[in-house]
Amino acid sequence: MSFARADRMTDLTEPSTFVPGPATERAFRDALGAYATGVTVITTKSDVGPLGITANSFASLSLDPPLVLWSPARFSRRFEAFTAAPHFAIHVLGADQMALGRHFAKQGHAFDLPGVALNAQGIPVLPGCLAVFECALEAVHEGGDHAIVVGRVLSARHRAGAPLVFHGGLYGGFGDGFSRD
Repeated sequence: MSFARADRMTDLTEPSTFVPGPATERAFRDALGAYATGVTVITTKSDVGPLGITANSFASLSLDPPLVLWSPARFSRRFEAFTAAPHFAIHVLGADQMALGRHFAKQGHAFDLPGVALNAQGIPVLPGCLAVFECALEAVHEGGDHAIVVGRVLSARHRAGAPLVFHGGLYGGFGDGFSRD
């Protein structure tokens, strides 16, 4: 998958407007999929051991205090463990880490991966990610069929590299670079 450069023209035909609801659920999902997001893996410890989940609902919230958020789906079998976890780590994946994202999308307890370490709170930290935010739970808010989990960042690190991106139901990366128009 590649993304067109910002200076290339695209079809500017206005699409049909719809009201989100049960009859237009697919159209609403497709409209949301037009927004490209980064891909993260969130890890924590649970009653049955280390737990991970792939999510694209990560966002920065505040610099002072340092807060981030993400939104697990209520239908996920891992929902309760993540919304109750006092600590968690958010890993921003690089373009070369698609397999890691797919791994935790399917299997939450499989941490037999090279280089995984436990932080001071016993949370698994994955190696080689573009950024890692080690967090303490700050708040959990209602968010429809998701929850909004706010974390206070206790420590962070990052490296240079291209991000893994999710767009239109597909994983990919920036093939043409970035534009700062």
